[in-house]
Amino acid sequence: MGNRLSKIATRTGDNGSTGLGDGSRTDKDSVRVHAMGDVDELNSNIGLLLCEAMPDALREELILIQHDLFDLGGEICIPGHQIITETQVKRIDDLLEKYNGNLTPLTEFILPGGSRAGAVAHVCRTVSRRAERSIVTLGKAEKINDHARQYMNRLSDLLFVLSRVLNRFAGGSDVLWQHERKRG
Repeated sequence: MGNRLSKIATRTGDNGSTGLGDGSRTDKDSVRVHAMGDVDELNSNIGLLLCEAMPDALREELILIQHDLFDLGGEICIPGHQIITETQVKRIDDLLEKYNGNLTPLTEFILPGGSRAGAVAHVCRTVSRRAERSIVTLGKAEKINDHARQYMNRLSDLLFVLSRVLNRFAGGSDVLWQHERKRG
């Protein structure tokens, strides 16, 4: 792979279009570009999460997820291209089982928060859900790899679980929604 980004400011997008991975151009506000941007935003937020204290194994797993998300962005960037596989979806399922297995069952809804790392994981979860919605919308306009959609669905679930794991790692717990609080 040669010099992929030798020139950053190309000015080719000044007219409101952007280049795709297959050489074609599309509007910057197209459904495809929204999906690519949402996946990129999620990857950036996971980068922010990685600035927090966490177990080394989890850090390595999140870095691998960042690579998957970069692959997913590439897949979306090239119409008809498929990169995300069933193996990657299964890896997320395995991580869900691994991390959820040590948590106590929830009896209440939880609010985003707790530790800083837990709160950032919740932000990642919400961005993941938005990225998933963008991919679903794109899939209504053209064929999308089922594994890409499944990966994003599972990833948002994993990020919810990881928020709980990170709160415990920081010595805290979940912030429970108090449904019987006095409303004033």
